[in-house]
Amino acid sequence: MPREQFQNLTEPMFYILLALLEECCGVDIMDLVEEVSRGRVHIGPGTLYTLLARFEQEGMIRETENQGRKRWYRITEKGRERLLEEQERLRLQLADGERRLEGRG
Repeated sequence: MPREQFQNLTEPMFYILLALLEECCGVDIMDLVEEVSRGRVHIGPGTLYTLLARFEQEGMIRETENQGRKRWYRITEKGRERLLEEQERLRLQLADGERRLEGRG
């Protein structure tokens, strides 16, 4: 059975969707990702625009404004739900690791 697209989000995917909780253009997204991750995650333009196109195709984000080559995006309800699901998956994974490392499971 093939794996569903976006079943698990990569770190760049997670941070891009997180950035798009507010309306942003590409440069703003890259800056917000670095800011929110405290410099731990860097997303280049190639990765960013590839993922934005995939997210838009899947209905997880939508373009809100277009001024020539500059475009703004915002997360949709579908994207927000997927972001929350991923956050919960990561929370459970972290709890499993903590229990195991502390010898409680």
